Amino acid sequence: MNEDDERWRVRFDADVTFAGGGSLQTQGFLLDVTDPEVDDPDLADLFVRHLGLPKVDEVRISGRRSLREPHPGAWGATGPRRTAHRRTVDLSHSIRHGMITYPGVPGPEIGDHLSREASRAHYGPGTEFAIGRISMTANTGTYLDAPFHRFGDGADLAGLPLSGLTDLDGIVVRVLGTDRRAVDRELLLPHDVTGRAVLIHTGWDRHWGTEQYGSGHPYLTADAAAWLVEQRAALVGMDSLNIDDTDDGARPAHTTLLAAGIPVVEHLRGLEQLPPHGFRFHAAPPAVEEMGTFPVRAYALLDDEAVEGDDRGQDQ
Repeated sequence: MNEDDERWRVRFDADVTFAGGGSLQTQGFLLDVTDPEVDDPDLADLFVRHLGLPKVDEVRISGRRSLREPHPGAWGATGPRRTAHRRTVDLSHSIRHGMITYPGVPGPEIGDHLSREASRAHYGPGTEFAIGRISMTANTGTYLDAPFHRFGDGADLAGLPLSGLTDLDGIVVRVLGTDRRAVDRELLLPHDVTGRAVLIHTGWDRHWGTEQYGSGHPYLTADAAAWLVEQRAALVGMDSLNIDDTDDGARPAHTTLLAAGIPVVEHLRGLEQLPPHGFRFHAAPPAVEEMGTFPVRAYALLDDEAVEGDDRGQDQ
């Protein structure tokens, strides 16, 4: 077995105190690391990011021990090879005739261009097709905003590179259990967002389809949006009516993010199904020229628990 077939872990105890009061203690916590000599401050930072802990004041590391282990995918490891199954998590709302996404914006009209019955006259016996027709605003369902949505000279949907919309390393920032509508910078600080799709989980999607969904929603502050730009996030998504406070006509979050070329995905759902990190995020709209917003089928891919098997790459 060579070094490429092994990985390092650090086992340690941690005492965490929070800026708002309270503490957390762990014993024998295991964390994967690339460098077994990682110092305590960096290990503490990895620990905070791994658990997504907000408002951490101090982390004290003790009883640390570096462990070299066979990589779970290595052929040199004892026992059968372990292969990971990937699971798909749908993060989009379905689109249906007449549904309301945003108060004051009409719902889609879905019908037939060519019905099955009418199509029978065009094809052979027993053969029929349906060709549907949909008329809708671009801001329908779960949708992505490109810079053109805010800026006339910004990239439109066709101008966005697929590499910035698909197979993105994703993280979830959970802001549940608070009466605060504003998602501020301090809630984002514990997270490593650089180059990642940052999905903000507020739980507001529980109101989807009700009048409550359209008012009093959580939103991203201007300061938080500026920090995401500074940290070079790849994409920002939220499970809320709008990433901005709709009482603020300046729309600072949209303005800041889209000016930096960072796409925005609104009206996500189901973020509670995702881990804090370790998944891939996809949200690609059609390549429509001269349009800045369009519905997407947003979804995440994540590895389930590894399953044992003898065949490489074969589904179990």
